[in-house]
Amino acid sequence: MSFRTIEWRDNKVIMIDQTRLPAEEVYNEYTDFQGVAEAIRGMIIRGAPAIGVAAAMGVALGARDIIADNFDSFYRQLENVCDVLGRTRPTAVNLFWALERMKRVAQQHRDLNLNSIREMLKAEAISIETEDLKICREIGRHGAALIKEGATILTHCNAGGLATAGYGTALGVIRAAHEAGKGIRVIADETRPWLQGARLTAWELMKDSIPVTLISDNMAGWLMRNGEIDCCVVGADRIAANGDTANKIGTYSVAVLAKENRIPFYVAAPISTLDLKLSSGDEIPIEERTPTEVTKIQGVAIAPEGVKVRNPAFDVTPARYITGIITEKGVVRGDYEQGLKALVGQ
Repeated sequence: MSFRTIEWRDNKVIMIDQTRLPAEEVYNEYTDFQGVAEAIRGMIIRGAPAIGVAAAMGVALGARDIIADNFDSFYRQLENVCDVLGRTRPTAVNLFWALERMKRVAQQHRDLNLNSIREMLKAEAISIETEDLKICREIGRHGAALIKEGATILTHCNAGGLATAGYGTALGVIRAAHEAGKGIRVIADETRPWLQGARLTAWELMKDSIPVTLISDNMAGWLMRNGEIDCCVVGADRIAANGDTANKIGTYSVAVLAKENRIPFYVAAPISTLDLKLSSGDEIPIEERTPTEVTKIQGVAIAPEGVKVRNPAFDVTPARYITGIITEKGVVRGDYEQGLKALVGQ
């Protein structure tokens, strides 16, 4: 890949600014956890796995600046750092998974001096990034086996390198199929209101010379009916124990259309996106964002001033619409409750 989504370099967190794509490829530097928190909240970095990496690196930055003379004081302040980061985006479970992992590392090394704990936290954050790259490659390997030669794949939002530490989940499947010489083509829907499909997915696929065609969100059903789409692959922000999946708003509609037209609908996500404490998607918190994201595009008004707006950022696709969930440990089909539990237990 010809870009880096996020990395730790020279004791700073470097992120590509996704709000400025595709017009500009700009990298921002962050030296404190508050800046990282604002980057997550402001969509400078987005996508569940990438948010998890960013949160871990934010904790490492926060730990570096904590002034304390004993572990208990240090850990109380570390929890405050985690609370600030945890309030940025409520739906993506990878955020909370990463924060808990970082707190666990601190607790496991509480007998070390505080500078050593800070170094351990930095190393853990970098490990989370490195692991994510490997995990996405495995997701791609398992998923590519499901893709037929010459298939046209519809994807929604951006679950690519930009949504992860690199390579991607849904786009990891697509990249792996492309690298295997399967001659695939991609249809990316624009994904209102943030246009992640138009701005991000199309951009990164074109950079990697993977054939991509852009459509507006309301064209997918017609193309499916006309036999122009062979399968759908999307990412996920949280998957409940029964397989219900929260992903970018509009995913549910694509899944229903795929079912109606007898087209396979796959979800690609790492194990860290599973939230087996939730029995179903009804328990997944759905983030509501500002109305201006709907009424304006890049600052230009497209709706009458004062109109009432709803702006849920995610929806939940019931498991019955999902053909398979692709993870780094394999593909789960059918009885998701048992299959996902067995996967985590491996």
